[in-house]
Amino acid sequence: MLNQRQIVDYELQRRSVLRRYRAGFLSREEVCDAGPYLHRAARYHGEQTEHMCPVCFKSQIVLVAWVYGDELGMASGSARKPAELERMANLFAEFTVYVVEVCHACGWNHLAMSYVLGTGEPGTRAPRSRPRSRKSATQ
Repeated sequence: MLNQRQIVDYELQRRSVLRRYRAGFLSREEVCDAGPYLHRAARYHGEQTEHMCPVCFKSQIVLVAWVYGDELGMASGSARKPAELERMANLFAEFTVYVVEVCHACGWNHLAMSYVLGTGEPGTRAPRSRPRSRKSATQ
């Protein structure tokens, strides 16, 4: 089970955006602006939900988890599947997960929640072995 902490739910902000869209203060282009990278991440790393899109009502919402953290190195800023998050939570001390909801049909996307995962213990991850330099290898 994931040890989520520092959970932030963006439901109130989501409701506000949808209310402003339905009242005509925001255009569809402003709320349905998911780019190709986000669409691909939703297709390959997303988790399908049973909730319909609140804008077009044509497609089910997909949740995409993005990970960020200094300890993640090159993996920081990438989309991850739920199974990968569980594995990473046991490997790293701390990283932040941002969950974005996406609609494939119209491009609706909104930050749904964020939370921190990890063991909470510094130095949990095993250090990478460093390759020997040529100088030390020849001596």
